This record gives sequence, C-alpha cells and structure tokens, in this order.
Amino acid sequence: MSEAAPRMQFGDIARVVDALVAADGTAAHAYVIRARTGLASEGLLTLPDLADAAAYMCLLHGRHPGVIDHAATRSAENAARQWLIEAADAFAAERAYLAQVTVAAGPAPSTAGQADCEAAVSQQRHALDTLAQSDRRGCAMGAAIALVLDWRGMRQMLDMAAIRAGIEPHACALPDRSATLEVARAIGGDDIIDRAIQFGARQLLAQHRGLWDLLAARAALRGRPD
Repeated sequence: MSEAAPRMQFGDIARVVDALVAADGTAAHAYVIRARTGLASEGLLTLPDLADAAAYMCLLHGRHPGVIDHAATRSAENAARQWLIEAADAFAAERAYLAQVTVAAGPAPSTAGQADCEAAVSQQRHALDTLAQSDRRGCAMGAAIALVLDWRGMRQMLDMAAIRAGIEPHACALPDRSATLEVARAIGGDDIIDRAIQFGARQLLAQHRGLWDLLAARAALRGRPD
C-alpha cells in the first residue's frame, strides 16, 4: 500500500476511510489507471487481460458468504443495520454479474505460475474471510465499508470486461459514497472503534491492491509490460 493516507486522524473516521480509499484503493492503482486511460488510446487492454481480471475478481469476491455478509453477522450497531441489509442485497447482485461476465469473457489466459497465482488469491480470500469475521468491534465494518467504497473502481474493470464480452453493464445498486461514509461516521467516534474501522479498511484495500499487483505481473508475463 502507498500509505499516502494518514495513519490516524481523530474526530471523523469517515474522512479517514475516504482518504484511504482515494489514496490506496483500486482506482489509484497503476494497472487500473492504465486500463482506464487506455479507453481513449491504443493502450486498451485485450480481452484476455480483462478476462484475467474478471476471473481473479471472481476468485476473490465471487463466493457467498462474503465480506459484507460476514460483517452483517458480526455487527451489533443499530446505525449500520439498514445499510448492511442494502449492501448485502446489492452485493449479491454484483456477485451474479461478476459470474456472468467471467463466463462470457472466457477462462483466465494461461500464464506462467498459474497454480501459484490461484493459490495466492485463495490466501487473499481467506484473509478477507478472517478479517470480516473478526470479533474486534468495528473491524468487520471497516472492511465492509471499504469494499463498498472501493467496488466503484473494481466495477470499472468489470464493466470493461462485460462490454468487450458483449454484455450490457447494469447499474450498481450498492449504497452510494455519501450514505456509506455516513454509516462510518455514525458507528465511529470512539477512539478504539475508529482504530478498528481503519484497520479493517486498510486490510481490505491491501488485499485489493495485492490482486491488482498480481494481475499486472501476469499481464507483464504475457508480454504486456507496465
């Protein structure tokens, strides 16, 4: 992680999480930036590159229960209850879309070290499951909040894969940024809980950045250096 966001600020955990996602989230990763800017240039990712992204995103987030589902069973915060219900329902639709795009885009392209790559993402998935089932108050919610905020960047890559595979992207129904940050603000305010929320968010973003690092390395091995 770039650690560009502050290690800790007091008073508004929502601002801290927002800064973390902006600095260390998917949309700030060089591989994703290159994919976005490629839409207007000759640097457009190939369908195999996009199929690779969809397949590995599916490995990380395509199974139920996921981060938000686990957080819903761990959180006792009344202020987060409705948000968790809406987020869990919306992410179920995102999982279905992710599976649809993965099938349409085709299998991940054969790349050196395939088994090791899949094992690495399985370990990431295990790390997210453990994080989202933490008994530390605020930790699972921090991960769930960061996932919802960071999914916008991941969705951009998924939509690119969908379009190249001939699928019309549908609207994402996850709670918007404002509502999500308001939940962080509502459940935070206590130093211990704020630290746990921040920890959960940082760890979730670290796994996402690890995924994009892996995908960038795989693209380079296939002859598309970054």
